[in-house]
This record gives sequence, C-alpha cells and structure tokens, in this order.
Amino acid sequence: MLPYASIQDAEAAIGRSLTAAETFWFNYSATKSDYFLYCHNILFLFLVFTVVPLFYVFIELLFSKYVIAYKIQPKVKVSFADNLNCYFDVMRMFLLVVGPLQLVSYPSIKMIGIRTSLPLPSLMEIISQLFVYFLVEDFTNYWIHRFLHGKWGYEKIHKVHHEYTSPIGYAAPYAHWAEVLILGIPSFLGPAMVPGHMITFWLWIALRQIEAIETHSGYDFPWTFTKFIPFYGGADYHDYHHYVGGQSQSNFASVFTYCDYIYGTDKGYRYQKKVLQQLRDGLRSGEENGGSNTCAQNIKSE
Repeated sequence: MLPYASIQDAEAAIGRSLTAAETFWFNYSATKSDYFLYCHNILFLFLVFTVVPLFYVFIELLFSKYVIAYKIQPKVKVSFADNLNCYFDVMRMFLLVVGPLQLVSYPSIKMIGIRTSLPLPSLMEIISQLFVYFLVEDFTNYWIHRFLHGKWGYEKIHKVHHEYTSPIGYAAPYAHWAEVLILGIPSFLGPAMVPGHMITFWLWIALRQIEAIETHSGYDFPWTFTKFIPFYGGADYHDYHHYVGGQSQSNFASVFTYCDYIYGTDKGYRYQKKVLQQLRDGLRSGEENGGSNTCAQNIKSE
C-alpha cells in the first residue's frame, strides 16, 4: 500500500511529476496491500501455465504439415487428450503446491526488500535486474539439476519430469512436488541478491515460466527472438536432455549453455549435432529428389 493520500502527495515526495505509468500504478495500487499485490503472481502463473502452451497445441493439431520441419522429434505425435491430461496434472500441483507456496512466502519477499513504492524502476533497471536473475537462476539450477540426475535424486524425485521423453509445453512445470519446491530456490536467489520492484518480480516469474514452456515445446523455430540471445539453449538443446532420458548426463542448464560448456556436460549433445550435420550434408549432396525431406525428418528423430 502506497503511503500517499493523493497523486499530489506522491509527486511532492519524489520531487517531480509522475509519469503516465506511475500514475497508473498509483491509481491501481494505492489502496491495495503489498501482500495482495504479491499474490498477483498466482494469477499470472495460472495464465502463463494455461495460455502460453496453447500456441504449441494448436499448431500441432491444426498446422502440423506446415510446422513438421521444425518439430524436433517429428515421429512423436501428441494428442489433444494427452495435452489436456498433462495440463490437469499441472493444475493439481498448482492448486496443492504452487498456489499455497505463493500465499505463505510473502514474508520472505518482504524481508529481502521487494518494494511496491514509487518511483517505478526505469526500463534499464528492470532489464539489468532480470539479466542478473536469469544468470543466478541458471547457475544454481544447473547444479540442482545435476544432483537430481544422481541415482537417489532421479529415482525419488526427478523421474516424474522425465516421463515426457518428447516434451510438450504443458510439461514444463510437470514435476514431483518436491522438485517444484526445490527449484523455487534458484528463482528466489536472484531477487534476494538484487531486490527490485514488485513489477520486476512479476516479470521475472512470468518470463522464466514462459522460457521454460518454450524450451519444452518440442519445436525449434528459427524466427524466435531467443535465437539472438548469446549462449541461449532453447528447445532443441533441452529436448536432447529429455530424449536421452534418465541416463542423461548432458544439457543440465535451464536457460543458457555456458555452464554445460565449462563443466563438460554438453559433449553428448555436441557430438550428436556433429553426426547429424554430417548425415544431412551427405543427403544434401547425394539426394536431390522428393524423398530428401522425409529422410531429413527421419534423421532428426533418431
């Protein structure tokens, strides 16, 4: 709740006129408690988990012949019922674990200094903080993910997430309840190290989940803007991790690729890409007939 009775009081406190965005924020948040604002995360996560994967469901069902060239495992067909079952499983976990966790975790957010006050952060401040959050989460998630691929961690917890050897968008948050709790730690560390505004925190939680849905989508589209992000892993990178399955000791990173490169856990993936490229080059030079596309798709799924 903002400590100002009016816009004039707010302008006097910060020593300048409010921007349009700050005026909107004042009108929306002035009478709402910080706890209520924090709990917006529940709504945002519900919308992200529900709406974002629908894009991949629709193109799979309605435009499959147009996007098959971009499907990472083209032999795998996922029905609408399969997507729906996964979504219901995710929503059950959302209602039983994620939602309640959001409701009770506000004291920790208050403790680390996430603010709702004016002035609003600048665009550069938001981008800089989000960059730190992604780096911290990625590094921490890498090591937790490696632990979860140990014998005990995988058998007791992580194998639930690996039920999808060809991942789909709705499977991004599909996991054992303990994994949901454990992987909440990396998401919290960045904001704890560099606390920002509640709006930045909202963006961080939403963007991280949207990124996870993309990497689990099963499609590697060349036009996505993430292709221009240095060291970004993406769907093809993470799909290999699921394809190999429980024995995978490769591609543990959640967002970027630098940890896997530094610690040598991307060698299997890089070797596979090298072999596939050699096969494609051989097909390209030896076959120029109509069957080449089918051969290329078969290679992708091997």
